[in-house]
Amino acid sequence: MYRLDPTSYNGGVLYLLLFVTAVLAAQEPSRPSFAEFLAGIKTEALSRGIRPDIVDQALSGIEEPSTLVIERDRSQAEIVQTLEKYLSQRVTAAQITTAREMLVKHHDLLEEISATYDVPPSLLVSLWGFESNFGRFSGVRPTVAALATLAWDPRRSTLFRRELLSALDILNRGDIDLADMKGSWAGAMGQVQFIPSSYLKYAEDYDGDGRRDIWNSTPDVFASMANYMHGAGWKNGESWGREVSLDADARKKIANDIPRRAGSCQALRDMTAMLPVARWRELGVRTLAGDELPEMADAGLVTGESRAFLVHRNYDALLDYNCAHSYAIGVALLADSMTSSEEPKKIAKANANAKKPAVRKAKRRAATSRAGKSDSTRRSQANPRPQRAPEKQTADTRKS
Repeated sequence: MYRLDPTSYNGGVLYLLLFVTAVLAAQEPSRPSFAEFLAGIKTEALSRGIRPDIVDQALSGIEEPSTLVIERDRSQAEIVQTLEKYLSQRVTAAQITTAREMLVKHHDLLEEISATYDVPPSLLVSLWGFESNFGRFSGVRPTVAALATLAWDPRRSTLFRRELLSALDILNRGDIDLADMKGSWAGAMGQVQFIPSSYLKYAEDYDGDGRRDIWNSTPDVFASMANYMHGAGWKNGESWGREVSLDADARKKIANDIPRRAGSCQALRDMTAMLPVARWRELGVRTLAGDELPEMADAGLVTGESRAFLVHRNYDALLDYNCAHSYAIGVALLADSMTSSEEPKKIAKANANAKKPAVRKAKRRAATSRAGKSDSTRRSQANPRPQRAPEKQTADTRKS
């Protein structure tokens, strides 16, 4: 069997690496077992004044973390899909048709809530559609158990520990029973998919029955979403943005010359800074029809593989609800479709048949024109691939 010689150069390096690894491991705090973690949660919850019977009932049935929850946390659709693919699957003819039907069905209630919170009815229906398929599915996973897994998992433990304690607070207040507190794998609850801290801040008892029921009460659902968007800074009567066109040269120039926004939300860092429309004209951004951009408020640019959007301050409120460009643009487009005179199939077709990136077309054309030339000639004449603005669609935890 091969034996490591510590006097040799390679042996000495390996021993040094092993020593450094051992030292670093000794400096890191050991991760508690899941049972120890739950015991710590129980102690902290009791110190916050949550009743012992609530804590015992909520935590006693949780024996181990859910591997499914952790897997889902690593593979969210808003992250792993391109903007174009996501929109083609979420802004469909069927979804647009249903959204328009719901806008009519709940017209009076939506108009009343819109007047109260200054948020348009179409936006509320669109959010409802994206979050729970218009109330048809809001999740079946027990919220406390899901949050316990995510709070124990080291990736975002601080965030989800806070949400777990907030969930226990909701149970302590009596707004929902433990058996009915269900939602998504990420602990997002009800038809509005609020995480617990957002529920405590924004959920509304609009029907006046003494409970903020985002699971079963349509008035509470719409009012809670409207209260959230109003609090996030949505300004009624102002545009969220518009789709625009730009060629490969414009993409390259923007990627090289225009700074990114700053912010805790990753999607903010994946878009440009806000610029005046005159500057976007100079950079070669045009309307979708290819015309000069009209007058508009300052806007930032969001790009996918082939589609691009200039977005205004109202767009930030959508990112606040869910920090992912795919989601925010999808909600905005579905809301716009409800007030459009175009047929749902035509709108959906535009989403499904988004053109391929111009840079890829140029690459294919260049490859075709070079067919038959020698390898050396092809190498000397090959065009470098233009740099593009980042296109990652990142979904942070919802409604934090």
